[in-house]
Amino acid sequence: MRALRCKNLKEMNFIETAGSDCYCYNPDSQVHWTYMWSTLQVNISSPVLLSIVYITERHNCRYPETILSVIKCIIHNFWTPKESNNVMITISPYKETVCFMVKPSKKGFVYAISVNRNIVDFKLFLVFVAGIVLYFYAKTLSQSPIFYYSSGTVLGVVMTSVFILLLVKRYIPKYSTFWALMVGCWFASVYGIYQFMEELKWLWYRNGIYIFGYVLVVAFLSFAACYKHGPLEARSRTLLKWTLQLLSLVLIYAGVAVPLFAYTVMFVLLCSPSLPYTLKTLSCLKRRAKQWFTSKWPVAKHLTEDEYREQAEAETARGLEDLRQACRQPNFPTWLAVSRLQDPKKFADFVLGSSHLSPKEVSLHEAQYGLGGAFLEEQLFTSRPDGLPAH
Repeated sequence: MRALRCKNLKEMNFIETAGSDCYCYNPDSQVHWTYMWSTLQVNISSPVLLSIVYITERHNCRYPETILSVIKCIIHNFWTPKESNNVMITISPYKETVCFMVKPSKKGFVYAISVNRNIVDFKLFLVFVAGIVLYFYAKTLSQSPIFYYSSGTVLGVVMTSVFILLLVKRYIPKYSTFWALMVGCWFASVYGIYQFMEELKWLWYRNGIYIFGYVLVVAFLSFAACYKHGPLEARSRTLLKWTLQLLSLVLIYAGVAVPLFAYTVMFVLLCSPSLPYTLKTLSCLKRRAKQWFTSKWPVAKHLTEDEYREQAEAETARGLEDLRQACRQPNFPTWLAVSRLQDPKKFADFVLGSSHLSPKEVSLHEAQYGLGGAFLEEQLFTSRPDGLPAH
């Protein structure tokens, strides 16, 4: 192929040559995330006029395969630099291979080519931020009357043919005809804007009053047409919101040098409306899983001797109080309980608030299980840890 005979451009290159020649820049295979918004600036300077001709198939419109490739080619050719002594080409370092030919208008003159990296291209960064902001505020803007009137006025001034086509949309019977006309008007408007921006300084110097009058008259007529049609309906607001969000995704892709990062951000934004529900579902599943594991494998807690004694005393006191309250209920079978008790008087005192143990029973328990008690001494001196009897 012809592109294979071109000279490869790399960062920090400086070339001085004469005559027509072609150059190619191949994108980096290794992605550097620190160069997210970086671009390469190819500066070509010469004492004579230079023209740039793109020879990459995507840019020179040779053998286009799809309608989309034709549209991309036409849009790119709108911004092809014209003849000039100083030409600057901005190249994305990770998106595609760019090949171009430099043709001096006169032979024998030397021109210089320098390649420099712009680590942070603020134009790219601003486009990316604008895309993010536009995506989140698309719904608010689509429902704002101020945005409706102002955007309609600007559209009427900048793209008059597109604005007129939108006004007469109801009179066009077929949607296919309308969209064909829309594409044609849009490209014509973009080309007109590009040509106007190229000659803006000269036109303003020669015909400034006419340009100002045109902007003023068309802006007034556009605002009047928008005011006559009134604010957008619910269906039109939804369509406008989707259009703004689609435009925001285009800005995000155009504002990042690394396509993979742009795709990731676009995917996250498209999934952002369902993100709260997803997080809520994950939190619920986590809580259910924790409950399931906890209930299936309960964690045993070992108590110290003091904790065991305190818990036993507290639970015993609570149980006795519950029993006392139950015996005081009107539906409690008092006579049946008294008939089966050996000491009804002791039971009556317990129900009225006395202790359930007599002083004699307390002293007997202390003598049996307290410090120096017979039961405790028997456990200490009659058994050993190894299970052997004591001598």
